[in-house]
Amino acid sequence: MKFPQPHTLKQIATIIDCNYVGNDDFPVSGMNEIHVVEEGDIVFVDHPKYYDKALESRATIVLINKEVECPQGKALLISDDPFRDFNKLTDFFRPFESSSKLLADSASIGEGTVIQPNSFIGNNVTIGKNCLIHSNVSIYDNTEIGDNVIIHSGSVLGADAFYYKNRPEGFDKLKSGGNVVIKDNVEIGALCTIDKGVTASTTIGEGTKIDNHVQIGHDTVIGKKCLFASQVGIAGCVVVEDEVTLWGQVGVISGITIGKGSIVYAQSGVGGPLPGNEKYFGSPADQARIKMRELAALKELPDLINKFK
Repeated sequence: MKFPQPHTLKQIATIIDCNYVGNDDFPVSGMNEIHVVEEGDIVFVDHPKYYDKALESRATIVLINKEVECPQGKALLISDDPFRDFNKLTDFFRPFESSSKLLADSASIGEGTVIQPNSFIGNNVTIGKNCLIHSNVSIYDNTEIGDNVIIHSGSVLGADAFYYKNRPEGFDKLKSGGNVVIKDNVEIGALCTIDKGVTASTTIGEGTKIDNHVQIGHDTVIGKKCLFASQVGIAGCVVVEDEVTLWGQVGVISGITIGKGSIVYAQSGVGGPLPGNEKYFGSPADQARIKMRELAALKELPDLINKFK
């Protein structure tokens, strides 16, 4: 998430009331999670296991809960609770804006687009040309939708990320300041949910078609011309490359990549990265021909057991 204008290190430290290491005027242009950080971004880290990863990342400002040696060309924000202070920055730069009408005044709707009754279009939403938004669709703030997109009834675009820190008093929510981006010629079925990114964009690529009852988690990036059948569930921070097919009730764990041209058969559980141009089946998913041979072999077990009695 980029700030509306660059800030200084001192200004950021003042917002969250913390100490810092670096020049007062060290430039800060945004904040992001570690998998999408760029130069000028803040990244937060609150566990020694991940200190090195954060300090060596592309981020040039590290919000950290211990004063450590600062890498050359970077700055530190020293906080007793980086998770809390990252939320403070989200609230400051991307605060919640309430709405008083179904179609926000700041929304931009392209020529030829039809929005059916009872749909909600939030603040700063952009919708391209010749789209069809069916009734009872909710499109949260800052969502970007291209041309020729169809969204069926009951779908929700831009709900918060499912991201929590387990504290003694209960689960503490990491607030979401990202958005959802839907490219041209996408169709989204009824009752689908696409969560916004924590700091970046959850993206659905051009020409992808999504069936009913599909869940796509925060910061996931879907490629072009993918097909997802009903009840597919994809966790956060997944990369699905172009022309991937996921059949019904496929579940995908967070933080992995499914390679271009992959086909995953129904009710499979994807627990790790999958190379492209292959068919997969089972839980955990493996090459379909291997899984089918395993199932065939299992059918022979009773006869083998009886043979050796």
